[in-house]
Amino acid sequence: MEDNKSTNEGPVAKAIEKQTAKLPSDIFLWAALAAMGASLTLKILQKKHTALFVGQWAAPFLLLGVYNKLVKLEGHDKES
Repeated sequence: MEDNKSTNEGPVAKAIEKQTAKLPSDIFLWAALAAMGASLTLKILQKKHTALFVGQWAAPFLLLGVYNKLVKLEGHDKES
């Protein structure tokens, strides 16, 4: 595996990583589950378009959770 020590993160990425690392990882899982539950509730209430809109939030929340975990494990300030 290559060593990427010569690659530097920009100031925006560093700032995002610093703030993101403060969040607990499971918050994104709970947000995704809440979006799915809200979508189901809206579907039951015959709010089809709103249910689809809210239901699509689950995947981005899970992706943000993966990003959060990667930042914590492999962030720019990780020491080798």
